[in-house]
Amino acid sequence: MTVIKKVAIFGAAGNFGKPITAGLVRAGFEVTIITRITSDSIFPDGVPVIRTGYTVEKLTTALSGQDAAISVIGPAGLSIQTTIIDAAAAAGVKRFIVDDFGWGPDFNSLPEFRDIGAQRRVTFDHAKTLSEANPSFTYTGIIIGNPIDWAIGRFPLMGFDVRKRSAVIYDNGTEEFTGTTLEGIAQAVIGVLRHPDETANRHVKARSIQVSQSQLLDAFQRATGQPWVVQRGATGDLLESGKKKFQDGINGWILELLVYQLFGPGGRCIVASREDSDADLLEIKEESPDDIVRKVLDSIAT
Repeated sequence: MTVIKKVAIFGAAGNFGKPITAGLVRAGFEVTIITRITSDSIFPDGVPVIRTGYTVEKLTTALSGQDAAISVIGPAGLSIQTTIIDAAAAAGVKRFIVDDFGWGPDFNSLPEFRDIGAQRRVTFDHAKTLSEANPSFTYTGIIIGNPIDWAIGRFPLMGFDVRKRSAVIYDNGTEEFTGTTLEGIAQAVIGVLRHPDETANRHVKARSIQVSQSQLLDAFQRATGQPWVVQRGATGDLLESGKKKFQDGINGWILELLVYQLFGPGGRCIVASREDSDADLLEIKEESPDDIVRKVLDSIAT
């Protein structure tokens, strides 16, 4: 039986890295942060930090003695992830959690996301190849769907302007999607490390909730004790605008097309039912619309 205690994390200061790092520390893992020499990120007190060059040789040294490594470096860092994976395998790391934290390699995304998906698949395939050649090295990808509390609080285009108490409900507002909270994302990582044998060499499916825009609007109005100003929007407009921006090389297309995929027809953004997901194995609690709204309102207040 594989036992994981010592864990290194890349991207610890990022949007997902912060709650993952905090969750690992609370769960009792011995956490080490690895970052570039030039990084000016602020890290939590009491957690060791190794600053190093990002070559295979130097990263192998940095990862020596670690049981697991977690990559949360984000899309901008995907090009270096194969180097990190090579170093992890060379250092004797037992489990590498690849940077996905999205919809997974088999998601039916729009063609505009093809290049981004191809970059992610390179890292999945590389980890798989190394695990097949070296059975002591294993990997896991974590599919989270929409990072729901973080995304709603950060992007009003998702339909909720929390500070203005206003909403845009796309189409009829009843299209359901699955999401995972920041707390759930951290728990997914913890769950993988606590159940290494059951999660080896595959993508696990995480979820905190399955919900619609209308259900979230009702929860926001209950939590704030007032009716919100509601406008109607069309996902078709997002699709048209996002595709045009993509063709013209204008920023903003990614978010518009992501929101189209989330709320557009077809239910493509349901990772899995609770029963078909790995949420129970990973010990991710199922949350309600009211739970999500409380998390969003708390994040805006702080």
